[in-house]
Amino acid sequence: MSEIITSAQNPKVRNLLLLQQKARERRKQNLIVVEGLRELGIAVENRFRPVELFICPEISGDADLAAIAGNARITRVSRTVFEKMAYREGSDGCIALLEPRWLKLNEVKLRANPLIIILEAVEKPGNLGAVLRTADAARADAVIVCDPLTDIYNPNVIRSGIGCVFSNQVVACTSEEAQQWLKKNGIRTYAAELQASSGYHLHDFRKATAFVMGTEADGLTPKWIDFCDERIIIPMLGSIDSLNVSVSTAVLVFEAMRQRGFRID
Repeated sequence: MSEIITSAQNPKVRNLLLLQQKARERRKQNLIVVEGLRELGIAVENRFRPVELFICPEISGDADLAAIAGNARITRVSRTVFEKMAYREGSDGCIALLEPRWLKLNEVKLRANPLIIILEAVEKPGNLGAVLRTADAARADAVIVCDPLTDIYNPNVIRSGIGCVFSNQVVACTSEEAQQWLKKNGIRTYAAELQASSGYHLHDFRKATAFVMGTEADGLTPKWIDFCDERIIIPMLGSIDSLNVSVSTAVLVFEAMRQRGFRID
């Protein structure tokens, strides 16, 4: 049995913390950090390859790691070191380094009547993670993150999305690239924006559909509002004029699913 790392100054520990904090390091090393057996299991189910597992035996106990570890290196750490490495409370004693997958638009596989989520300039990792949970629940074809202000593999995206960044087709690209792709694939686009006069419930989302969502602070930019085929709004009856972007996305996506009879043909 290998020795247990007991110092937070160990080079492996310091590098993992650097990968957690810096998107440029994740890109440079082509590694991402995944904490938690559930999230790691979803990643492995979707053919993401673990490179190294950091295990705290005091916390993980008798958890069976063989099925998810594969050929990955296993490094054991003390509870004190693991608590330094962990970025969430109530962890189950497992943190992994994985190779990411940088999907391109031309690699996205679409069904006959695809359902797409477009996010413009999403900034908050928690919002992106929540949208990815919605996309997974509805079996959306893809989530396209345009002009992103947060890394799609930010640890907080993985945490808030419970690993759904691995179960969805997720693409980061420019708005111009996304617009060309949408036109090429004949997908009708719906801009969710506050000045729209048409309630979302009045539209037919049974054919190829993309919902285009902006930031909570500024909404969509004119380049998307002008591009989209339709402008839709979720009626607000109270004092506020909008919902959180992840909630708005869920409302629209599940209306599309309702219209489609909750089938994913």
